Amino acid sequence: MKLLLNSFWRAVAYCMHPRVIALSFLPLILLVALSLGLGYFYWEPALDMVRSMLDASEWMGRMWTWLETAGVGQLKVALAPLLVIFAVTPFIVVLSLLVVALMMTPALVSLVAERRFPMLEKKKGGTLIGGLFWSLGSILLALVAMLVSVPLWLVPPLILVLPPLIWGWLTYRVMSYDALSLHASKDERREIFRRHRLSLLGIGILTGYLGAAPSLVWASGALFAAAFVILVPLAIWIYTLVFAFSSLWFAHYLLAALEALRAEQLISPTPPGSTASPVVVLEPVTVQDPHDLGNPPVLPAP
Repeated sequence: MKLLLNSFWRAVAYCMHPRVIALSFLPLILLVALSLGLGYFYWEPALDMVRSMLDASEWMGRMWTWLETAGVGQLKVALAPLLVIFAVTPFIVVLSLLVVALMMTPALVSLVAERRFPMLEKKKGGTLIGGLFWSLGSILLALVAMLVSVPLWLVPPLILVLPPLIWGWLTYRVMSYDALSLHASKDERREIFRRHRLSLLGIGILTGYLGAAPSLVWASGALFAAAFVILVPLAIWIYTLVFAFSSLWFAHYLLAALEALRAEQLISPTPPGSTASPVVVLEPVTVQDPHDLGNPPVLPAP
């Protein structure tokens, strides 16, 4: 718990560092360009498709009639943009995580290592290609889990638990690998994952809940169309800062855990993940000349 809290406050402090703030704008520029490009080409077709689906639904037609009777028929105008935005949001989150992992996390880990762990040896147990495949595989598993769990979101308590749990697991997988890829060997990484799995998952879940906060900004952008152009980049930047904070939190926690593991190995040099076998020291046995058969061999005293 001490390591968890210590790394948390250090990550908060590092978020105020000028280098971290400057790095947070690099993914923002890329994501804003991507969002505007997709919106320019596909926003209106997506709205038309959603509206045609809503108009073709007999059940939705009855609901529109009831809403118009109640005097709130204008909600029909805002429903289609809301549905499009809510459908796109998970993919924006995943893309933000991937962009931060590729563009920001190595720089943030280097910043933490330079300032706190300058003497920590770099064993380079991970590679860029390995990290990319690790991230893509984890993202694919998270998307499958999200799609499978969507029906459970209709149960009120589970919608507050399942999405942050899945995003937390994804954040833990991606950020932990990237934080240790340069400094830890494969065996050290596996050992740290084994020892600190619950704490790392807790960090991922907490940052997952933080990542759900910008969804309010997305919803506001749908309700106030005039501010949509401003609120969408703001939401993406908040996502980026949340992921940057999670990168710093994982970096502080994991590099400190790696330093402690190596200090432990210096005291008891046992390879990570292995079990030390007891060393048995045998005393030499003195045997007489085989030609001297008159006397028995001399054995050491017990």
